[in-house]
Amino acid sequence: MILLHRLKGNEFVLNASHIECLEANPDTTITLSNDRKYVVKESVPEVIEKILEYKKRILVFPLGSSPDQFKRVE
Repeated sequence: MILLHRLKGNEFVLNASHIECLEANPDTTITLSNDRKYVVKESVPEVIEKILEYKKRILVFPLGSSPDQFKRVE
C-alpha cells in the first residue's frame, strides 16, 4: 500500500499491486486493473519510487529481519 495525495490534498492509501498504468496528462493519473482512475499530486517518478519502496518492504525483508542482514559481503 502506498500513501498518495489527491489534487485537493486529501491523503489516501492505494494498493500498488492493482496499478496498471501511470500517465502524466499533465497531472499524474493512475489507472488500476479494474479501469478505475485516480488523479494525484505526486509526479510519475514519485509514484514509481513509492511503488518500488513498497515492493522492497514486502518482498526483500521477511518479517522480523532488517536490511542489515541482507548487505552484500565482498
